[in-house]
Amino acid sequence: MAITAPHTTTLALAHALSAAESGFPVIPLSPSKLPALRSPHRDEPGGGASGSLCRGECGLPGHGVHDATTDPAAVRALFAAAPWATGYGIACGRAPHHLIGVDLDVTPTSSRQGGSNATPDPTPDSVVALQQLAFQHLFTLPETVVVLTPSGGRHIWLSGPAGITVPNSAGRLAPGIDVRGAGGYLVGPGSVTARGAYRLAPGSAGLTPAPCPRALLRLLTPPERGLHAGPGGHRGRPAQGHGLVQFVLAAHAGQRNTRLFWAACRAYEHGFGDSLAQALVDAAVRTGLTEREARATIASASRLTAGPA
Repeated sequence: MAITAPHTTTLALAHALSAAESGFPVIPLSPSKLPALRSPHRDEPGGGASGSLCRGECGLPGHGVHDATTDPAAVRALFAAAPWATGYGIACGRAPHHLIGVDLDVTPTSSRQGGSNATPDPTPDSVVALQQLAFQHLFTLPETVVVLTPSGGRHIWLSGPAGITVPNSAGRLAPGIDVRGAGGYLVGPGSVTARGAYRLAPGSAGLTPAPCPRALLRLLTPPERGLHAGPGGHRGRPAQGHGLVQFVLAAHAGQRNTRLFWAACRAYEHGFGDSLAQALVDAAVRTGLTEREARATIASASRLTAGPA
């Protein structure tokens, strides 16, 4: 395990305590953005499978977002148990804010076509897609908290109404747009990760999450749907993750493994990696990867997102 500078952990704790004071439940995160504390059930028979249903009822830390708390003493105890933590996560969907995170990833439009001589277009596809959704469904994003990510993306913070559960999703609204809802978490501003620091966007200081526009909320809480025809016309594949499959199918030479790995990580982070794995394999094979290569890449994503070693 890499040695973490004490001041980095101290700053992370300070930011986490400040967030908790404002009503945001927090957990410590490792530099990989994963929960810093390992599951207390990992050494149980069956690889800890018996503890997979535990949501912290055992009283021990190490249950990921289920450990999130606003109690200052509990926050300090979590960070004391994870001195390698360099950041903190904020649990979504929890009172009083019922936080919803709209995560805009960065895939500059200039990187898709035209090569190095193309005119740079710094507007990410995800931003354009969100603007199009706003135009089509007649909503305007309010002034709210925005957090800038090390990769150049942004997290838009919104508050949801009590009693409505917004699920996590990856690429369902559009490729490059992930949603963090109940059971998910956002990396808090002030966190330092292996890729850099998360920070508040200019003008966000002092703001609280604005109410999610009703039209956008309807998009984020789709009605229950059955299985639908997936890529290539195969029925029986889950509708969830369709955008990730399309993201893999759009890969060109030199992008195939990278896109597949990214999509698989997002699927496993949101809890439907196993159910989407075959669809991702099929998509990768259609782009030119062998089935063996595709399954190895997906297995790597599964291991990476399982939790810190």
